[in-house]
Amino acid sequence: MMSALNPRLLQNASLVHPEYFFISGFSGLPFSQYYFAFLIFIYIISLCGNSIVLLMILVDRSLHNPKYMGIFNLALSDFGETNALIPSLVKTFFFDSQYISYEACLANMFFTFFFAGGQSLTLVALAYDRFIAICLPLRYHAIVNNSFMFATLTAIWLFNVVVIGTTVVLITQLSFCKTNEVKSFFCDHGPIYTIACNDNSINSFMAKFCTAIYLYAPLTAIVLSYVGILLALTKITTWEGRLKALKTCISHLLVVGVFFLPVVSTYLAALTFSLHPNARIINTSLSRTIPPMLNPIIYVLNTKDFRSFITKMLKKKTTIISHVHALAN
Repeated sequence: MMSALNPRLLQNASLVHPEYFFISGFSGLPFSQYYFAFLIFIYIISLCGNSIVLLMILVDRSLHNPKYMGIFNLALSDFGETNALIPSLVKTFFFDSQYISYEACLANMFFTFFFAGGQSLTLVALAYDRFIAICLPLRYHAIVNNSFMFATLTAIWLFNVVVIGTTVVLITQLSFCKTNEVKSFFCDHGPIYTIACNDNSINSFMAKFCTAIYLYAPLTAIVLSYVGILLALTKITTWEGRLKALKTCISHLLVVGVFFLPVVSTYLAALTFSLHPNARIINTSLSRTIPPMLNPIIYVLNTKDFRSFITKMLKKKTTIISHVHALAN
């Protein structure tokens, strides 16, 4: 396939970069048209849901607190990853174009992992928020305030720029002289660096490093925070008090499960037995596209403040319509 393209030599003559990569992820997938239709449905729901969450938090001043700053950041990350992934998949389906330019591929890689990393680390920040709220309720406002959360979320974005930026820049030091076929559904880091024909040990290290800091470390931190929360709940004398405290964590726990369980199960499945390429790609694509769709639904349905805001807006709209009808009559 490489011979069908014109490889270009960059400034460094030892590096060979292709004009295009060929994304072969969904080649030969049975009934692919239905799967792409499903992805379009996910895209629409994700955009609408996350846009509503972002708008509600911006408009309602009562939601301008650390917890909702974290939820805002999560919705922003979901919005970004959805737009980085699904439109390129839809373009592939509608225009039957599986080629992507070298530069566009690197941009796609950066933004996909940048926003996915934002989701992972924001869930840790929200876990810390719940940990302090339940374990140290009297000191909560002194420890977790708007300034603290803003600094934390800003640090997350800057950290992601450095780590993901470095990971993507290191791809430019690879030569692709045998094939340009990427066996994934987007410009995935692993399937790209493994087809290089020069030394890719630093890229392999970055892949393991990113897996550690965006998957294993956040999951461990979240589990430890909930161990602390459960220990704190045992000190509450009444079951009613325990359930009331635990109820404030339900939305976060559901979002954590939706985000981490599919990714962890795919990793474990790949380690324990051989997955069919199509099965691996479908599992991976669903684990990256379903959470941004479900997260806003989970938060809106399980958060009293969001439900109150929506009810207030609907009542206001009903009142306006009634006044308009009254004037018309």
